Amino acid sequence: MAGSTADRHGPTGRATLSSVAARAGVSPQTVSNVLNSPQLVRSDTAARVQAAVRELGYRPHRAARQLRTRRSQVLALRVEASPGDGVFDRFLHALTDAATDRDYRIMLYTAQDDEAEIAAYSELADRWDVDGFVLTSTHPGDQRTSHLAERGIPCVTFGRPWDGSGHHPWVDVDGAAGTRAATDHLVAAGHRQIGFLGWPAGPGVGDDRQAGWESAMTAAGLAPDRLARSSNDLTQGRAAAAELLNDPTITALVCVSDVLALAAMAEIAAHGRKVGQDVAVVGFDDTDLAQVAGLSSVNQPLAEVASACIRLITTILDSSADGRPPERVLLTPSLVVRASSGAR
Repeated sequence: MAGSTADRHGPTGRATLSSVAARAGVSPQTVSNVLNSPQLVRSDTAARVQAAVRELGYRPHRAARQLRTRRSQVLALRVEASPGDGVFDRFLHALTDAATDRDYRIMLYTAQDDEAEIAAYSELADRWDVDGFVLTSTHPGDQRTSHLAERGIPCVTFGRPWDGSGHHPWVDVDGAAGTRAATDHLVAAGHRQIGFLGWPAGPGVGDDRQAGWESAMTAAGLAPDRLARSSNDLTQGRAAAAELLNDPTITALVCVSDVLALAAMAEIAAHGRKVGQDVAVVGFDDTDLAQVAGLSSVNQPLAEVASACIRLITTILDSSADGRPPERVLLTPSLVVRASSGAR
């Protein structure tokens, strides 16, 4: 028979360090080490303590922990203006969940551009005692990570440093692998004239995704010469899709985002053709809109991205990364096939 609340917890009915230690069969100091310096504890012992923490519902006293560790347990993330695809919102939810699992909280802030974001770092770190930053939307010439590195402020990025800098850990999704899988899927379905609807040229995410289409086409002995570009906008996307659809030999499109894929689907219908029958379409991001529209799309593992981001930055904060080069994590997306890319 399970013990009473008083047996399992302290006199107040709340789980304590001592009650967790008793349940795990270790000393209170070992429990403290698992919570604050896990690198000092054997993995099997840490697993036993963590199981006791979950079973008893133990939550460290935050104020006391902050005094002891001199950390706020708060990470900051800039709120991005959503382009309508919901990717940032999904990442934010996943990041908040992953941070909570490690007893951290996410503080949100806004900034008009990189310069304003850099200006906000000092106030956030000093006034609000932020422990570190999670950055998104990396791009060539990005000065944010070097600014933080020079000041010794930990950060992790969702996105590669496209200029090759190597002073911080990062997590990213292999966009080229995603568009290769999309193109291979269309080739296997019998398509030979496959166009690509991409973003404006420039090193970064868009070029990475375009490279996957190009490599898959070349590997299949096909010419990657049908390309149009647009900003991530439905109206402009339709105009770019129309450029490709003016070539009647094109039977499939790989798109750099779901937004442009939906624009292409609208333009295909406007040309009197049927999506999935006359012209197959594959998007990227596997948004809610893609699911509703029956759009085949490349799914980014955002929960895994968020979990890896939190793991990397808390490893730095726990000082368990001392002496090791920054870790980089490149995750492989998966293709979700729906009616829009039905077999011919």
